[in-house]
Amino acid sequence: MALKTFQHVSYLWNESTAAELAGDEVALLVYRSNLLGADLRLTNYGGGNTSCKAPAKDPLSGKTVEVMWVKGSGGDLGTMKRSGLAALYVERLRSLQNVYRGLEQEDEMVELFNHCIYDLASKAPSIDTPLHGFLPFRHIDHLHPDAAIAIAAAKDGQRITEELFGGTIGWVGWQRPGFDLGLQLLDCLEENARKGTALRGIMLGSHGLFTWGDTAYESYMNTLEVIETCADYLTKNEGKIRPVFGGAKVQLPENFHLSGSSGRTPAQQQAAALAPVLRGFCSSQTQMVGHFSEDERVLQFINSNDLERLAPLGTSCPDHFLRTKISPLVLNLKPDEDLSNVSAIKEKLSPLFEAYRIMYADYYNSCRRPNSPAMRDPNPVVILWPGVGMFTFAKDKQTARVAAEFYTNAINVMRGAEAVSEYTSLPRQEAFDIEYWLLEEAKLQRMPKPKPLSGRVALVTGSAGGIGKAIARRFAEEGACVVLNDLNAGRLAEAKDAFLQAFGKDVVAATTLNVTDSQSIVSALDAACLAFGGVDIVVNNAGISISQPIAEHTEENWDKLYDILVKGQFLVSQAGVAVMRKQGLGGDIVNIVSKNAVVAGPNNAGYGSAKAAQAHLTRLLAAELGADRIRVNTVNPDAVIAGSNIWSGGWAEGRAKAYGIAVEELPAYYAKRTLLNEIILPEDIANACFAFVGGLLNKSTGNALNVDGGVAMGFLR
Repeated sequence: MALKTFQHVSYLWNESTAAELAGDEVALLVYRSNLLGADLRLTNYGGGNTSCKAPAKDPLSGKTVEVMWVKGSGGDLGTMKRSGLAALYVERLRSLQNVYRGLEQEDEMVELFNHCIYDLASKAPSIDTPLHGFLPFRHIDHLHPDAAIAIAAAKDGQRITEELFGGTIGWVGWQRPGFDLGLQLLDCLEENARKGTALRGIMLGSHGLFTWGDTAYESYMNTLEVIETCADYLTKNEGKIRPVFGGAKVQLPENFHLSGSSGRTPAQQQAAALAPVLRGFCSSQTQMVGHFSEDERVLQFINSNDLERLAPLGTSCPDHFLRTKISPLVLNLKPDEDLSNVSAIKEKLSPLFEAYRIMYADYYNSCRRPNSPAMRDPNPVVILWPGVGMFTFAKDKQTARVAAEFYTNAINVMRGAEAVSEYTSLPRQEAFDIEYWLLEEAKLQRMPKPKPLSGRVALVTGSAGGIGKAIARRFAEEGACVVLNDLNAGRLAEAKDAFLQAFGKDVVAATTLNVTDSQSIVSALDAACLAFGGVDIVVNNAGISISQPIAEHTEENWDKLYDILVKGQFLVSQAGVAVMRKQGLGGDIVNIVSKNAVVAGPNNAGYGSAKAAQAHLTRLLAAELGADRIRVNTVNPDAVIAGSNIWSGGWAEGRAKAYGIAVEELPAYYAKRTLLNEIILPEDIANACFAFVGGLLNKSTGNALNVDGGVAMGFLR
């Protein structure tokens, strides 16, 4: 069979792969689901659900029964496995009609789904389960494609649907997902059948699309064809009624979105400068992580004449709304606004955020029901800066990124609806009933407790190897987003790949960084701000070790030691503090110093004195930054050999010579001279850093923690 060609969706079906799964309807369901979820034009991350009905053997009676496998609660189609499905007896599910008491008692039906479970090890059923259960088709797709929702959210979407598909796509008006909506889908199907019309799908007003087929492939093709028809209709009609979003309003400076000599566009530089300020405002209740997007579709919307009219309306699809809140906040800044005076910018933006919080509280108070959960964080999730781009803020990077994707979907919906009709959003009360749905609240309450560093961003200098890499890894394990950096691009690339594999793309950013170059440092901090919205933890770890007798110590090596260790710590701290002050959230600076800061040893004048300078700079900054709630502390390692760069470049030979032993004897030598007789590992230093920033020592600053196995000469006095 020849590959199908589409203009607006991707045909991904592979006959060979499908043939290997033939006879296993559940495997074909998973395969189809993954293909549909791989195309964000078809459905959003975590959105939509799919199902199949197939015969199975009842483990109790041994009889063949009909079982429905459907995407379980909280899953994602693109990555779903068989374990992500809920399996239910179809007959039992449909028999729940006998006890259904109506819309007012809708939510109680969810608990009754448990009485219909076929596979006790399967995923918990979602609220959309009955939407699949009452329809008679073997394979069903429920998706949230932008093109279909654009028609579903249009003022006269029902008429457009009828005309576009010649009556073969039914229409069910807006209704919150649940048992009653499942019954309405069945009624729509049966009503059209009585009229002699065999439906190939049903459009849900403001919500999404249902399509189906007798086989996994038929359902897949039907879904693609319906969405392709919607998208083609919108494309052909765009611009006929009026310009897209009413045409451009914002006039941008020349080359504003083109990369300059710095590798970043002027728009990105503006975004990096403002992101920490916005993050501070959005974190007034819970510390948030940010995401920035200058997607072409976003820019067209935020630069348009219709932004002022459409943005306050909010979104239509419940999935969009749950991720993006009732409406975005639009900034009153010019694209090329002078951001150098941070206090002035905060003073200008503060009334906007306060007005948004008041609006959100009014929305909550006017729509709340007697049993509504308490009001949640009133800060915006989506922030639009005309001419520059879109910021989103959430409890973690993934949630912030997904919110941006969902609002981009919402923009696509508005664009399509406005091209053929007039966009309509969910009524405020309906939106509230989705946002503060008790079932959604219960889902939130079941979420795992945040890790200690959740919502925090860490930049660890020299984090592509050795101690720095161990610190970054520990922070990532504890929930932080980490900005990996190094001078060595090759090592950095290897470290980034390892972290991406271990933690995923939403935890890791990477940038080259030279701690002796202020421009390189600022660029690295900008990368942190663009990736995550700012920075909360700076660990000055990058270092170098040179061991030479005073008579042989060169001026060049002296300068190198002081440039990297002292000047580097100063410059990185200075840039980090600037970002932390913009945020106004406090923060942590941890300096990796050394036992040598307090212990005098032979052949160590340059390194030891530079380490002493680092230690005192820690105390000086702690004294200066306390008013900003920025804690500054020291970790003093000793003899960390494993994976450390300091043992290259002759340091090991120099120390062995000083102690009159061979290089290979150094690890044992260092261990024997400790009170605990222990070899110190990079992970030990990482643990000490976490001790300072993990929350238990929030009232500790200006302190030093020795991690050396116990060296009496290194005891602080």
